[in-house]
Amino acid sequence: MPTVAQHYIQSRSLATRRTKGSNDLPAAPVVLMVSGGADSTALTVLACTSALDLEDGRGPARIARERLHVLHVNHHLRGDASDADEAFVRELCERYGLPLCVEHASFSDLGGQNLEAVARDVRYAAARRYVRELCEEAGCPRTAARIVTAHTASDRAETFFMNAIKGSGPAGLSSIPRRRNIIVRPLLDFTHEELCHRLEVAGIAWREDESNKDTAYLRNFVRHRVLPVARQRNENLPRIIGATCDILGDEDAFMSQLAARALRTCTRRRQDGLMVLDGARLAASEVAIARRMVRLAVKALDPEARLEMRHVEAVLACVAAGAGSLTLPGGIDARMEFGALSLRTSDARERLVAGWLSVPGRMPLANEATLSAELLRVPAGTDAAALARDEARAARVLDPSSTGEDGRAQGAAETRGPSHIEVAFVDAAALGYAEADLVRLKEAGGVLPAEARTARLWVDAPAPGDIMCPLGMHGRSKKVSDILGEEQVPVAERLLVPVVRTAPGGAVVWLGGLRLDDRFKCTASTRVLIKLTLRVI
Repeated sequence: MPTVAQHYIQSRSLATRRTKGSNDLPAAPVVLMVSGGADSTALTVLACTSALDLEDGRGPARIARERLHVLHVNHHLRGDASDADEAFVRELCERYGLPLCVEHASFSDLGGQNLEAVARDVRYAAARRYVRELCEEAGCPRTAARIVTAHTASDRAETFFMNAIKGSGPAGLSSIPRRRNIIVRPLLDFTHEELCHRLEVAGIAWREDESNKDTAYLRNFVRHRVLPVARQRNENLPRIIGATCDILGDEDAFMSQLAARALRTCTRRRQDGLMVLDGARLAASEVAIARRMVRLAVKALDPEARLEMRHVEAVLACVAAGAGSLTLPGGIDARMEFGALSLRTSDARERLVAGWLSVPGRMPLANEATLSAELLRVPAGTDAAALARDEARAARVLDPSSTGEDGRAQGAAETRGPSHIEVAFVDAAALGYAEADLVRLKEAGGVLPAEARTARLWVDAPAPGDIMCPLGMHGRSKKVSDILGEEQVPVAERLLVPVVRTAPGGAVVWLGGLRLDDRFKCTASTRVLIKLTLRVI
């Protein structure tokens, strides 16, 4: 958003620039969205005859005629009247020599959506397509183009009251912005009555939409019932509300910047369809910023998700409580557990792809993680557990001996920036593989005759009812789900934890990166090790 110097001095500098280089105009297209009503008809006339501010850094300026294009969308909602609107716009464009694009829309199946909202989306989608085509023809960047609507101060005041009636925060009460990306609204300083008066003086007709009198629609109710009463107290109400909207808009933009900065520092992990936020940081944030952080995070996952205040409050209540979950619009799962708020789309709720891991071999997992296996022969007279510790050091992981008998004695991890490595060592003989075949397999570079038995392990995701005998529990069994809970693995991410088994549905050998099964640990009699390495991105 602009600084004080930029905001209050720009008018003077812009006037100087227009005087020095008024002919130095970009060739990017300017698309006028024209329905045929009074406001859009006035927009067409003013664009051809007067100076308009396109929010391009030049201030109010005449628009080169070759840049102007008109878009009319025929919604076919009013029968012959809709076709008459189209005919009027065609005649208007012919009078001023403007190229016209007409789009036809159909609303046979709304899917329970609001007709006005759907029609608006259709118009803007058509405008974006038209701009893209024109920019490709002109060979100019789309950011230099403009889509111009005929919103007025009257529309802005109506939208302000509509949002206030429905319930809204600063963003909604900011009403219609002067600019959003390439969409600009240069008539926000005019009222509807003023534009109608200009057209009457110029002897220019316009089309009237009879549906605008139906007060069953909220906008028409505000226009015909609310605003006339409020203007009895202040005739200049549309401009007063417009000034208020400008202030709210500036403050809303500033708060959004603060929230975006706070969200970046609070984000633990982000990938397609998933965002994990630091629960403690979010809980310590000011409520006004935290609400925006939640909205920004959800919008980053699904721009179409429509959050209501109750959704945001429910998420923050879970954050404050340190636990809880709910489903947000768009099917986004919000879950607070183990000090983190996880937001995940339905498409991102994946699980590991099951498959065989050859020894030696490598297997890609979800989220760019990989699991690999290799053979290590224990020299005669060497303690296998000691060899495992030495190999762990060589792999630049933590010394397993420092962890004690807690299930990590023969596997450890080292964090390396955004990725880390988990290592575990398994007794090959405990898996049922003969030393001779494994040695031959290693010497042959992983290739053995078909008659020889090849070492392999099955890898899949945790399944309900899975149990194992964690190292350090002296043969006692424990549910895999309980271990995942103790390790504070979020529920939404548990299906991404690789489980190494002897076979499909077989005994759990290693709960990837978390626990090794006691039945497959290295002992003094171990002659061949299988080293498992999990790389997590």
